[in-house]
Amino acid sequence: MRKVAFHTLGCKVNQYETEAMLELFKKDGYEEVKFEELADVYVVNTCTVTSLSDKKCRQMIRRAHKSNEEAVIVVVGCYVQNDPETVKAIEGVNVILGTNEKKDIVAKVEEYKKEKNVIEVVDDLKQVNVFEELEIENTLDKTRAFLKIQEGCNQFCSYCIIPYVRGRIRSRDIDNIIREAKRLVENGFKEIVLTGIHVASYGKDLEEEISLLDVIEKVHSIEGLVRLRLSSIEPRIITEEFAKRLSELEKVCDHFHLSLQSGSEKVLKEMNRKYTKEEYMNGVKNLRKYMPDVSITTDIIVGFPGETEGEFEESLEFAKEVGFSQTHVFAYSKREGTVAAKREDQISNNVKADRSKQMIELTNKSEVEFLNSQIGKVYEVLLEDEKVGHTTNYLKVEIDKSQRKNELVNVKIIGVNIKKNILIGAI
Repeated sequence: MRKVAFHTLGCKVNQYETEAMLELFKKDGYEEVKFEELADVYVVNTCTVTSLSDKKCRQMIRRAHKSNEEAVIVVVGCYVQNDPETVKAIEGVNVILGTNEKKDIVAKVEEYKKEKNVIEVVDDLKQVNVFEELEIENTLDKTRAFLKIQEGCNQFCSYCIIPYVRGRIRSRDIDNIIREAKRLVENGFKEIVLTGIHVASYGKDLEEEISLLDVIEKVHSIEGLVRLRLSSIEPRIITEEFAKRLSELEKVCDHFHLSLQSGSEKVLKEMNRKYTKEEYMNGVKNLRKYMPDVSITTDIIVGFPGETEGEFEESLEFAKEVGFSQTHVFAYSKREGTVAAKREDQISNNVKADRSKQMIELTNKSEVEFLNSQIGKVYEVLLEDEKVGHTTNYLKVEIDKSQRKNELVNVKIIGVNIKKNILIGAI
């Protein structure tokens, strides 16, 4: 049997697209093996959000070629879209596909096998205005499924390459969303995560009046679905009405990833973020008003060009004030082609490293405080394996007695494992 191996870098959208591409290979008779094993086809699904992401992509491509020089190596995704010539020049690369051509991956592999010429398909995203349909039916993890509802971004934050490699917003047809969601539930998934590049913009490109909230309510109504989550969303969408309506939908989980990026008003403006600190904090307060146990996670960039010590301190103070349950801290990484990369007031690596350390120390304390605040509470935990699962507010819990995977169990939180930053629970 022919064998295929995948390696995925980057976001939840990439994870979804990998699952969908894997299913296409399986339907064509391929068997999935680990990336470290011998395969006939290796697929690297790439990310280009930072220069480190690019480096990791190149490393995985070379690793695949070293594993089997006779294999077909396919490189897909954001790094390809951003820099196809560099990818094509890497030894062993046979097929390269951008961010809008993944549905044809198996056909392109077969085409390469016949022609033996490098295949390159990278669309001009300025000409693309239709959502590319990919679907998931089955996966080994029968607990949680990602469901992509939207592609592209119109925000053009000054540091971000993603709008250039993913294109303008394209919303998925709601009937297709519901059909796939129903099929996922029928195939055993209890939890669905609605994901996209900028999910808050869902519907803005469509002629009919439809919004993200409409999608949430329709998916929520599917019989057999137990939990519904959202991937990262825009802070401005969290109005009081939005938070109230979500709180009335019992399947919607009380965990939200609201990307902050900076707690400095000036830096936010220079990043071209479309909200103020006050608007961000209002969103946080709205969620906490209607969902008392809500977990709010975020991303923060330190060392943005021109960020002064005072502005960094402002960011530290704001992060402390919010009290995030988890924070991903990134040192600013220059991405050629973005507005911020052209600035001459770049921050030194040493300063960025020091600020990263300070922000991580502060946000780690907030995480521990939030975990400790959960002791004594009772949660419904969905198990990913026999003893570990997640609460509705996406806190990881290790329980005292083995249960069946994909089961829901009521758990009382009795402690915190500080080394692992997870909760300890008793059935």
